[in-house]
Amino acid sequence: MNQFLEDVLKGLSAKDKFLQSKYFYNAEGDALFQKIMKCKEYYPTKCEMEIFTKQTDELVSILSRHSKEFDIVELGAGDATKSVHLLKGLLAKKVKFTYFPVDISENVINLLHSTLPKKLAGLQFHGLKGEYFEMLEKAKTLSNKIKVVLFLGGNIGNVPMDKAGDFCKLMRQHLVPGDLVLVGFDLKKDPIKVLDAYNDKSGYTRQFNLNLLKRINNDLGGNFKIKNFYHYPTYDPATGACKSYVVSAKNQKVEIADNTFNFAEGETIFMEIAQKYTLEQTDELAKKSGFTPKAHFFDAKKWFLDTIWECV
Repeated sequence: MNQFLEDVLKGLSAKDKFLQSKYFYNAEGDALFQKIMKCKEYYPTKCEMEIFTKQTDELVSILSRHSKEFDIVELGAGDATKSVHLLKGLLAKKVKFTYFPVDISENVINLLHSTLPKKLAGLQFHGLKGEYFEMLEKAKTLSNKIKVVLFLGGNIGNVPMDKAGDFCKLMRQHLVPGDLVLVGFDLKKDPIKVLDAYNDKSGYTRQFNLNLLKRINNDLGGNFKIKNFYHYPTYDPATGACKSYVVSAKNQKVEIADNTFNFAEGETIFMEIAQKYTLEQTDELAKKSGFTPKAHFFDAKKWFLDTIWECV
């Protein structure tokens, strides 16, 4: 059984139905996410872009002082619109490095192969398609240099807070003392600003979530009637948990690969979490996971944090 089908059947068979957010990213999902990042309400990309464009020299300085030569492994690279500023800054300072973008989407890796060498003359580049830690291990087999792992965009927020420690400890297990991690955290802020970011007026986030149902129909022979489901985001400012659901608008049945799933009116499919943090929580997470926080970079509003951790 293919992994996508196996994961979908497992999620929809659970008492509380869920789907894995990593499957959002087919070609249509990639295109929709690009639209989300550009829409007015979605602040995380803009805030982190501000850090990477206005504080590039400081980032380059910290990395180049730490090691004269290293590998940059970007987990979930996407189109590299933020990291390209760091790469450009490193090249301008003649720092020796190789860039290993990791993404589960073959579409994304192919795009980077065709665009990055044109943008960044002299870039040493090796794209890796697959799961984060498997590809981090592969990068280690290709080079024994110090690793600088980029985990940007607040992607750490896609891991529930009670499991984020396990994720960071696992990442630490794939690294050695002296390796660095540059990780982006979306910080707690006005709850209305947070919720609006996941419920944009243009409807791109709604389309993005429902696109996974379309992908199940197209790739796995499912028969979701998309018009019978709607997107529902929530945000709890006390815990910082921003969650997205798809909700069944009526009693209905869905068939996927000879399996039938019953949906009651109002029943939910949990799609994704986007956890928000305080600065203190990010430092605590680092220390509990085998890292030492080395530097903090904020946007002007202090809505977003990019922090550098060193493996100890």
